[in-house]
Amino acid sequence: MEILVCIKQVPGTANVEVDSVTGVLKRDGVESKLNPYDLFALEMGFELAEKEKGHVTVITMGPMQAMDALKEAVCMGAEAGVLVSDRCFAGADVCATSYTLCQGIQKAGTFDVILCGKQTTDGDTAQVGPEIAEFMGIPHGANVLAITGTDGNGITVRMNLEHRIQTQRMTMPCLLTVEKDANTPRLPSYKRKLDLSVECLKTVSLKDFNDQDTGHYGLDGSPTQVERIFPPDKTEDKVIMEGKGPELAQYLAGILQEKKFL
Repeated sequence: MEILVCIKQVPGTANVEVDSVTGVLKRDGVESKLNPYDLFALEMGFELAEKEKGHVTVITMGPMQAMDALKEAVCMGAEAGVLVSDRCFAGADVCATSYTLCQGIQKAGTFDVILCGKQTTDGDTAQVGPEIAEFMGIPHGANVLAITGTDGNGITVRMNLEHRIQTQRMTMPCLLTVEKDANTPRLPSYKRKLDLSVECLKTVSLKDFNDQDTGHYGLDGSPTQVERIFPPDKTEDKVIMEGKGPELAQYLAGILQEKKFL
């Protein structure tokens, strides 16, 4: 079984500046880490590969520094990594990002199962995984808690829906987005780090894609544009009141009336 896990390198801090013109995060010089949600997808991929005697490949989109995320995933257990990188991919919204990854996946190989983290900590849209599946024309399931079985050309999963847990079988190839806390991710192996070979890592760019129209990527290929984005104002002003319930309730009601919330 061939398994692909989509991962992303995200800022390691919440104090990231925003470009006032493009509305995108300024990632240059910012400490980065592997998206925490992707760790659960990686572990699910490794467990599935061990059970089905499969192979795990990882893919990410970003600048050359994102290669560090691929190396970390390989040290955890992946056999190969693909970096999708080109300057024209910069500034992509979720739709353009999904399309770019779809093109990269098609160049990376043929896969039975594609796994993604539920969402990323820098975007929190939870849309990229399902959109990749739509571009590829394959079935997909979201908020997956576990893979409960596989057969011939299908896979059965448990999904965490809003009001219930649903068990569903899908034909392969398919894409799954993995819920947080679905498992306990393993740590990178120091031995695998020592044995890491750059030969298992490769980079693909626009010139490698089937669709080389630059208008389909980056800011130009993004149907949504950020009008304005800004960090919230921080204030340390506070008032501490002591007293019994009725007194505090009356005080809070007075504040709400003063600010015209009531």
